[in-house]
Amino acid sequence: MVLASTHWFTNEEDEVTKSELVDQVADRAELTKQDAARAVDAVLATVEDALRRGSDVTVSGFGKFHVSDRGARMGVNPRTGERIQIAASRVPRFTAGSGLKSAVKGR
Repeated sequence: MVLASTHWFTNEEDEVTKSELVDQVADRAELTKQDAARAVDAVLATVEDALRRGSDVTVSGFGKFHVSDRGARMGVNPRTGERIQIAASRVPRFTAGSGLKSAVKGR
């Protein structure tokens, strides 16, 4: 799946909004915008639920969504310069697959 094979994103920051993503899914899959919006929402909710449970989501050739544990660490409050303890946390991560990497490189 190559999302950026043509330059169809038009906003000034070259940032894709959810509504632009829905429009493209509707166009490419020949769905109504409402059906495409439900499909995009379902995919995002499924990934979120899997990550919440600690499961990985792997899309062959595209990439892998997973959860990483970030250890506790010391930080600095930028306003006061005071050193603070930052608690450990779980964070979502994405690792690009070979197909996506190739698409970004233009191959």
